[in-house]
Amino acid sequence: MIIDIEYGEYAVIAEESIRNALLKISSNKSKIIFVITDTGLLVGSATDGDFRRWLFKQETINLERQVREIVNPNPVVANIKDSKEHIASLLSHRIAYVPLLDSKGRMVAIAKRRYREIQIENKTISEESQVFIIAEIGNNHNGDLSLAKKLVDEAVASGADCAKFQMRNMQALYKNINVDDSTADLGTQYTLDLLKKYQLSNDELFCIFDYCREKGIIPLCTPWDIESAESLDKYGISAFKIASADFTNHDLISAISDFHKPLLCSTGMSTEQEIVEGIELLKNSAVQFALLHCNSTYPAPFKDVNLKYIEKLKSLGDCIVGYSGHERGVAIAIAAVAHGAKIIEKHFTLDKSMEGNDHKISLLPSEFAIMVEGIRQVEQAEGNDKLRKLSQGEIINRENLAKSIIAKVNIPKGSQIKDDMLEVSSPGQGLQPMYRNLLLGKTINRDMQAGEVFHYSDISDYRIKPRDYTFNRPWGIPVRYHDLYDLINQTNCNLVEIHLSYKDLELEYSKYINQPLKLDLIVHAPELFSNDIIIDLCSKDDAYREKSIENIQNVINLVRRLKTQFKLASRPLIIVNVGGFSKSGWLNESEISHSYSRLAESLRILDAEGVEIIPQTMPPFPWHFGGQQYHNIFVKPEDIKEFCEKNAMRVCIDISHSKLACNYFKWSFMEYMEMLAPYAAHLHIADASGVDGEGLQINDGDIDWPMLTNLLNKKMPNVSFIPEIWQGHKNKGEGFWVALEKLENLFKS
Repeated sequence: MIIDIEYGEYAVIAEESIRNALLKISSNKSKIIFVITDTGLLVGSATDGDFRRWLFKQETINLERQVREIVNPNPVVANIKDSKEHIASLLSHRIAYVPLLDSKGRMVAIAKRRYREIQIENKTISEESQVFIIAEIGNNHNGDLSLAKKLVDEAVASGADCAKFQMRNMQALYKNINVDDSTADLGTQYTLDLLKKYQLSNDELFCIFDYCREKGIIPLCTPWDIESAESLDKYGISAFKIASADFTNHDLISAISDFHKPLLCSTGMSTEQEIVEGIELLKNSAVQFALLHCNSTYPAPFKDVNLKYIEKLKSLGDCIVGYSGHERGVAIAIAAVAHGAKIIEKHFTLDKSMEGNDHKISLLPSEFAIMVEGIRQVEQAEGNDKLRKLSQGEIINRENLAKSIIAKVNIPKGSQIKDDMLEVSSPGQGLQPMYRNLLLGKTINRDMQAGEVFHYSDISDYRIKPRDYTFNRPWGIPVRYHDLYDLINQTNCNLVEIHLSYKDLELEYSKYINQPLKLDLIVHAPELFSNDIIIDLCSKDDAYREKSIENIQNVINLVRRLKTQFKLASRPLIIVNVGGFSKSGWLNESEISHSYSRLAESLRILDAEGVEIIPQTMPPFPWHFGGQQYHNIFVKPEDIKEFCEKNAMRVCIDISHSKLACNYFKWSFMEYMEMLAPYAAHLHIADASGVDGEGLQINDGDIDWPMLTNLLNKKMPNVSFIPEIWQGHKNKGEGFWVALEKLENLFKS
């Protein structure tokens, strides 16, 4: 059911002419309009049937008379405050539209039967759902029950949602089935010969349907006659597929519609006028239905496929649309998804050389799996047509590759900015070059050194200033060697978390940290080392894993030396992204288990005396140098808990990473946090959005912060934290200070 507040296409004023009312009925293609007064009071409804009945009563036709003369004054109505369940119950095969009235009888909305959603067993097919993928087995079992089961197994393994078959009552379908008709066309003779040899009995098909459900795939079937449809309904099939050849068979469609189950209708072999008439029949039958664009040639030439018609079909039917393909290969079916297809059907076989036309245009399991993977990739890539925002990857690359407006000279606070004070240079960590004119004539609110990048806050009336903060737990800020003193001298943190790059390992830290600090120390190990080595302590490549171990050992050795400069550091924490990523898809459970085992072995090899290594919780799609990947370990909370207990370890819970994992896998974020609370050694705190929007400012993403901070106070009261805001260090730590302002209030409340 859809409730449409914008009902103008269905409404006419009572004083308007019958002619105008007919034009509106024609334009909205619904065969109905609602007649209202100029104040919105409902007068009644008028359908094309009402018009015809009025027409037959007239001796002279005058279409300029007022439309109020032909209205039905007692249409079915509901109150706008009625429950959706009640409103939906008023819609039927006879009543497709119900006006919704306010307490004064004014029409404020219209409820319409919803055609753009189909429920088949546990699958909802809608504009928002994944594409429903059908492996059309048809008669490719060649009458062999064991082969049919093998086909089902392979369909499951290939990623299909549904395995579809065909059922025919040969006696009902072909009147001269037992007569040797030598006058029949060659094509008909060939088809009948195949069907006689390769039919499964109804009971055998029911056996296969049961087998499908055992294997977790939805069984569907195309009935070619009413007797077969009745048998399928009695069995309990959840939906029906209508073959292209039967889309003009209104008697069959009407009979199947009486079972009140969804219909997936292929439209190959039909003209547009026949499609329009079929849609009218389906809508009047009040069943859920989808239309599948199709070219019924075996194989279909690419030039005849006409994928653009999918969009026309969607407009004609106002329904879910799909594509049933008979062309060779997988590219066209994948492309159909980009044209709006939410159902894809392709023929499926284990051997293209077997007897029968369908085998030749069918996909092998390996090909079908490639198609499924391509469809899922297109789904991810579809996005939306809303306001364009930068993706996380673009934000990262913009920082690295774009340009910023920088100070060409030293600019004292209070100066008016002039053009000769500015130049453009990489990296893109400040205002983009297009905003140069925004700066001109403005007054700078801080001292700027030549080479510093401009930020909007430099000319804003309000500028966040660091101060001393009060928290009920140890806290700190992320720093690099070069900005450590600049940042810690502005506030009262208990600790610092030094984020190392692999280049930092080559530096002499005493050039930057040259006096003992009354702070605790945490170190974040680099992810990337020289020669493009991304740390992976789980790698199956022994040489790669040994190099990762060597690099982490170098970090440990450095931290043991750094520790002497931090008076409160007894056993510094080292945060490590331990690896376990893959480039092309998720690892299976067995591979994940082996990854954890290799990690445990790597950690045992390390000499970690005097430090504590804490792996970091990870998002499903981390951004490593070189692009986005799939992460397989330290993502699922049950796995993290098991690893920590088995190896006596703690973790750094990255709030943003963890929320992204919960968003993607649809886990409860609060349950995730509660499960890992006993193993928390340290927290990275930032907001998150979607499945890869990490490191956002507090309250800029999806996290319920009052609920989260309440849980942190109860379950992790003494665990330290830093604000892990993406590029928070820019503009002298502006992102960190904003986060700390917000978090201070949240932890107190």
